[in-house]
Amino acid sequence: MTRRQLTILAAGGSAALLAGAYFFQMLGYAPCKMCLWQRWPHVAAVAIGVGALFVPGAALSWLGALAAAVTGGIGIYHAGVEQRWWEGPVSCTQAGGGVSGLSGSDLLSLDGPALVLCDQISWSFLNLSMAAWNGILSLALVAVWVAAARARG
Repeated sequence: MTRRQLTILAAGGSAALLAGAYFFQMLGYAPCKMCLWQRWPHVAAVAIGVGALFVPGAALSWLGALAAAVTGGIGIYHAGVEQRWWEGPVSCTQAGGGVSGLSGSDLLSLDGPALVLCDQISWSFLNLSMAAWNGILSLALVAVWVAAARARG
């Protein structure tokens, strides 16, 4: 495959993962703070991919690989937090003060802020959470970006 084709595949993969995240959000699966963190590198990868289609050379492909690696790393870290392999940020886990900034009326209100904890699995497929799938698929995208960086033309 050419660099252009691989770039389209890699950036398209990030766009697809973003679309999937927003689709699940539309279905009622509100994202936690770490879920949102995972989205930004995908946004960057899509933008980098668009730029790489117009800028010659491999530099942007390497940046795309970095963006995919960052979101993949966050996804794996998040999956570990969900599995209780390690502690997550205290601001969005049961162990932390995730509710400390909310008033009693916020907690009792049906219209108040949605409290989504980072250490809770809201959906899984084949025993892997959305964060785990993001980590795995994003690391696969790293390989596509690296192939794009190394490809001719």
